[in-house]
Amino acid sequence: MSAAVAPAPAAQPPKLEKKPIKFSNLLLGAGLNMFEVTTLGQPLEVIKTTMAAHRGDGFTTALGRIWNRGGILGFYQGLIPWAWIEASTKGAVLLFVASEAEYYARRAGANDFGSGIIGGVTGGVAQAYATMGFCTCMKTVEITKHKVAASGQKPPGTWATFMDIYRREGIRGINKGVNAVAIRQMTNWGSRFGLSRLAEQGIRKVTGKEHGEKLSAFEKIIASALGGGLSAWNQPIEVIRVEMQSKKEDPNRPKKMTVGNTFKYIYQTNGVKGLYRGVTPRIGLGVWQTVCMVAMGDMCVSLPSNGAPLLPGRRC
Repeated sequence: MSAAVAPAPAAQPPKLEKKPIKFSNLLLGAGLNMFEVTTLGQPLEVIKTTMAAHRGDGFTTALGRIWNRGGILGFYQGLIPWAWIEASTKGAVLLFVASEAEYYARRAGANDFGSGIIGGVTGGVAQAYATMGFCTCMKTVEITKHKVAASGQKPPGTWATFMDIYRREGIRGINKGVNAVAIRQMTNWGSRFGLSRLAEQGIRKVTGKEHGEKLSAFEKIIASALGGGLSAWNQPIEVIRVEMQSKKEDPNRPKKMTVGNTFKYIYQTNGVKGLYRGVTPRIGLGVWQTVCMVAMGDMCVSLPSNGAPLLPGRRC
């Protein structure tokens, strides 16, 4: 009489482990953002902001306006100190908050795609309110202030401008438009990480890597570029943010600007096209930022043993 064969135990899913936040990873996030903004990031930011603020300008006109304002250095206006302050802090904030949010989303039962979006959205909101509000405001002021220069006077320096706004409007003035920044960042990073993840899944199906095989560096860059480019769908939020923070003079602008009345003002003066002004450099900026933060981040940080990404959307 043969002994009954016991059924093989069902495979257990890998245990979800909470990974500690290493100081080296925080430095990596800051370093990647510093590299991104110092290379292509700030020139694309200046072009995008100029077109969003001067919605009658085409791409070529915006380039000429920037060049006349300061030559090649005009494309790096606002880089020091505001873009550097923003880049060196927001990368670390994103890495810390997004990884924590993703861990708890996964523990609650969310899948990779859903937890990636949750992590990206949470990290983006944290970026906006922790560091980006006053930085984006001051960058926009630097790029759009022209009234004093047009009158033949020397415009005030960076810190003089900062202190003047603080004396007149206080912290609220420095953080003007921060709610629009928060909406932009939560949709930015939720879209970038989520859409990059979807692109990775598509690449895996095409290349036959559906069982966890590593993607090549080129495949990661392609996925990140697709995710970053498609994330420019929220350009109207960016145009609203720029308008709220701009120092240009227009008697028709609402005196107390909110996201809602700024949207109405832009639509009434420039129509739907005005809401998407600057989308071309924005696509380029989204591609470059996502390649730096997702693809290059994947190449620099090792994954946990259970495959849970340290950043939303990270999957080597």
